[in-house]
Amino acid sequence: MPPEPITALTPRPVRRRMLTQWWRDLTFLHWPVEPALVAPLLPAGTRPDLLDGVTYVGLVPFQMDKVGLLATPGLPYFGTFWETNVRLYSVDADDRRAVVFRSLDAARLAPVVAGRLGLSLPYIWSSMQMRRTGDVFTYTCRRRQGHRAVTSAVVAWKGERITEPTTLEHFLTARWGLHVFSYGRTRYIPNEHPTWPLHRAELLSLDDHLIGAAGLPQPTTPPVSVLYSPGVPVRFGPPLPA
Repeated sequence: MPPEPITALTPRPVRRRMLTQWWRDLTFLHWPVEPALVAPLLPAGTRPDLLDGVTYVGLVPFQMDKVGLLATPGLPYFGTFWETNVRLYSVDADDRRAVVFRSLDAARLAPVVAGRLGLSLPYIWSSMQMRRTGDVFTYTCRRRQGHRAVTSAVVAWKGERITEPTTLEHFLTARWGLHVFSYGRTRYIPNEHPTWPLHRAELLSLDDHLIGAAGLPQPTTPPVSVLYSPGVPVRFGPPLPA
């Protein structure tokens, strides 16, 4: 039986908070990718989530802000940094849709170490920044030390607010959890946040090497979806078996 239609999904309430944070100034770039190429990259017990037989790879630069443990307030320095993730979309045997991160480039070393040790997330310490000029956002990323050739630069223009997201836009953004293979088993980590405030966006320039470095075909065509969001507050619950 296929999972519940993506347009019908709402977040499951997170009653026990493991982490709190804000995601701010996000640009979502997405390309279609063959499910057969994605399947071997997903955690055991999950499969590619499909829309009309297609799955997607996403490149998402943004600011992580006010990261806090449990119910504590967000940390003022270590909890705020720029990040770019390469992500895939998964579903498990319990029909829980989620994100799978192939890489997470972050500009703060402490969260990189904590994410890798605590949940086996593929964090990489990188130099990142974002510059805003009016409604134009420029994100740059360069990996440190042994990864200096791996860079990404995204320039996008924020357009009009979206009042009725399309089915594809729901599919790419209505995700309230992640799948991760951590310490010998696949886990589902739920999160809860308000519905995304989304804007249409236009990609003005892209020079990216993160997707290829994540073991996926580096796109040679423009993305099929470009979106911007000013952001949402997020609560993560404890990991669950998947």
